[in-house]
Amino acid sequence: MSSVKETVLEINLAHLTHNYTYLRSKIRPEVKLLAVVKAAGYGSDAVVMAKHLEKIGADYFAVAYASEGIALRKAGIRTPILVLHPQPINFSSLIDHELEPSLYSPRILKEFIKVAEAKKQKEYPVHIKFNTGLNRIGFWENDVEYIIDHLNKTNTVIIRSLFSHLAASEDHNEKEFTVNQINSFKKTASEMIAKLGYRPMLHQSNTSGVLNYPEAHFDMVRTGIGLYGYGNDIIFDSQLKPVASLKSVISQIHTLEPGETLGYNRAFKAEHFTKTATIPIGHADGIGRQYSNKKGFVSIQGKKAYIIGNVCMDMIMVDITNIECKEGDEVIIFDHTTSAATIAEGAGTISYELLTAISPRIKRIVIDSN
Repeated sequence: MSSVKETVLEINLAHLTHNYTYLRSKIRPEVKLLAVVKAAGYGSDAVVMAKHLEKIGADYFAVAYASEGIALRKAGIRTPILVLHPQPINFSSLIDHELEPSLYSPRILKEFIKVAEAKKQKEYPVHIKFNTGLNRIGFWENDVEYIIDHLNKTNTVIIRSLFSHLAASEDHNEKEFTVNQINSFKKTASEMIAKLGYRPMLHQSNTSGVLNYPEAHFDMVRTGIGLYGYGNDIIFDSQLKPVASLKSVISQIHTLEPGETLGYNRAFKAEHFTKTATIPIGHADGIGRQYSNKKGFVSIQGKKAYIIGNVCMDMIMVDITNIECKEGDEVIIFDHTTSAATIAEGAGTISYELLTAISPRIKRIVIDSN
């Protein structure tokens, strides 16, 4: 009997606890752990993730946008929340919901101070982001005087942390670059602290930084993908447990005769009698067209069934010629045995993309919640 009757994403909170405990074991007891729950908790459920992580001791949360943080506050989350990429239009509501913004450019710094002054704030907690080589967002090291000058003119904000982001901490071939990033951040942070007159928290490590660069743990580390069960390295993956399992069912089975075609644009042509299964999940659900034509596979009865033809909006078709199965049987897209990283690799992408693309129309089921 199949354990699922439709397409579902199972969220295993026992696995989340395991990953949290493992990552905690890699840092000193006094180092804080910030849990990244942006993008719907990496495609799972941000509220479910945050509530459980708050219960087991996460010190901070991070989201990308103010709207994500507001949703957590409305769900009852009280732990501090860092908004990594806020926009000025959201600053007022950000303050109303006690979210803490990353200030990453002269424009953003000035705009936030302006809004904070208008709302009569005093020592509102903010985080200053420095660019040390990712070249995405962040102040440059030569902006220190500019930042200090603007802070000295107001009492509306106080710096809760100084932080940066490692660009290639999972790549052992880029160790020199990463060490240079770490040293650059240390230098800039020291200059800031000397001019501030107080010491904010420092943080730079992402999941791979936590695992590969203990010298960069500083006062707090940020972990996202690691919490969800992926360590960007086969060694660490073996120590982690994927939190999300994507499952579906076989809707219908067909047999194609030699020469018959399947799916849009007739992308698959049978060379021999071919048995196929149609599964109710498609590119509208996060299984992109890059998985078409045997670039992706699912597991049925413990065997690989490759996707054939083009992925449709709501369906995929797979080759089950050599698999004993029937309509209604369970289909595993990814789980703890066949990870999202393995599936993504076949299509030339990464686990992050596959996980965060999972559509909200797919039912979430929370298991092992005790």
